[in-house]
Amino acid sequence: MRQFGKQTLTIRGLWGIFSLLLSLGFLVAPTAANTERFILDIYVTNPLSGSAIEGMDPVSYFTEQDPLAGTPKYEYEWEGVSWFFANEANKRVFMSSPESYAPQFGGYGLAGVARGYLSKGNPRIYVIHNQRLYLFYSPGNREAFLVEKAAMLNYALQNWDGLKVRLARR
Repeated sequence: MRQFGKQTLTIRGLWGIFSLLLSLGFLVAPTAANTERFILDIYVTNPLSGSAIEGMDPVSYFTEQDPLAGTPKYEYEWEGVSWFFANEANKRVFMSSPESYAPQFGGYGLAGVARGYLSKGNPRIYVIHNQRLYLFYSPGNREAFLVEKAAMLNYALQNWDGLKVRLARR
């Protein structure tokens, strides 16, 4: 059988399975009653440790030349997420004003948010701008921000509320 014929049969078969599942009610959109059980999960977390920004100490971005890795010994839970710190002093500073030290846009890449989608920010690719921490998916995205800071921030702020809705979890 020619390649084109195989592709056509595969597509028709998948469409048939999809139609069957849809008609049997296996594929349904969540109802309003279903979505009430969801909570907002804004901050990017490490899937293994559950810690924000891959366990990096958020205060150290502002106080050190390079950010420091935190440790579970100095853990603080804020906004339903564990934050790790390199020392007790940094933990106390964060506790006094977490909004000042937590990465903006939940740790998602600023350039992606500005373009209307969510991409996990890399804690090792960052910028401190106007006393706020911004993470980026790639060095290229960080460079694009450095060229046009005001415009990218403006677009990100416009898009963020709409994108946060996608972050609901059970």
